[in-house]
Amino acid sequence: MSSGNHHDEHLDTLAGRIQKATGVKLTHCYQCGKCAAGCPVADQMDLTSCNALRMLQYGLPEYDERVLRSEGIWLCLACETCSTRCPQEVEIPKVMDFIRGEALAKNLAHPKSADILAFHRAFLDSIEYTGRLYEVGLVADYKVRSRHFLKDVMLAPKMYVKGKLDLLPHLIRNRRGMKNLFKQTMGKG
Repeated sequence: MSSGNHHDEHLDTLAGRIQKATGVKLTHCYQCGKCAAGCPVADQMDLTSCNALRMLQYGLPEYDERVLRSEGIWLCLACETCSTRCPQEVEIPKVMDFIRGEALAKNLAHPKSADILAFHRAFLDSIEYTGRLYEVGLVADYKVRSRHFLKDVMLAPKMYVKGKLDLLPHLIRNRRGMKNLFKQTMGKG
């Protein structure tokens, strides 16, 4: 087998696509476990960061799919504790972000990630349409997407009275520019 074919095979694996898209070389991970040991949510994950990286290193389609279907990739906070602790400087948050995108594209997102996805989409909608975070719009969008209509509903009046919620959004001047940015980066339009 020529090196060209080997290179092409590598790109067929999730690890290869991660490296191509992010520049992160999963082969640098030697499974010391410092990432998972420092992760504030590792005890909640079905696959910790080092487990996921190890599975990806094998390059087997069934392991790639198991990582894509895991709940752990959705629990990552992107706090970068793992990357800070990593002696090989593997940027795990970049990896997790890419894996989440792949899971969404292949419709493999873990069922328990629905609320996380609902919040994520509501957050991005708020930024796209107003140019900054509009809390009332964010909460309304999240409630519709998650169908948690009455959960925490009594917090809103208290927050409004304390001046923590504005009823109307503060709009940035160049909202068209923001929409164009979303079109370019999110493939909208």
